[in-house]
Amino acid sequence: MKKIFFSLFVLIAVLCGCDNQTSNNQAVKTSLSDDKVYFFYYNECPYCHEAMDYINQKYPNLPITMVNIHNAGGYKLLIECAKKYNLGNNVGTPLFAIGSKYMMGWSADSPKQFDEYIKPYLK
Repeated sequence: MKKIFFSLFVLIAVLCGCDNQTSNNQAVKTSLSDDKVYFFYYNECPYCHEAMDYINQKYPNLPITMVNIHNAGGYKLLIECAKKYNLGNNVGTPLFAIGSKYMMGWSADSPKQFDEYIKPYLK
């Protein structure tokens, strides 16, 4: 199932890769910074929406870099993230890059893990 998802993900990213800008017309940086929190998502992902609802409710002022993987720049940053955490072809969304740690997916246990990982980034 993961291989099918990844193949579909790559196909969609390639098809949508004609545009080199994000939906907000801002270029996405092409390198990950350990002092930022990245949230890799795509609009049709219900788990991404669940994660975003949780974050917006509990951490409304959290500085988080949103990366839409359907954009060429976002896809490139996703590939860099997969390399950084040695994820290989097992990449899914939502994916959070939080310094030296990452979280992929969203389930009932995810809020607790997210809360733990995000502590150093809270002001």
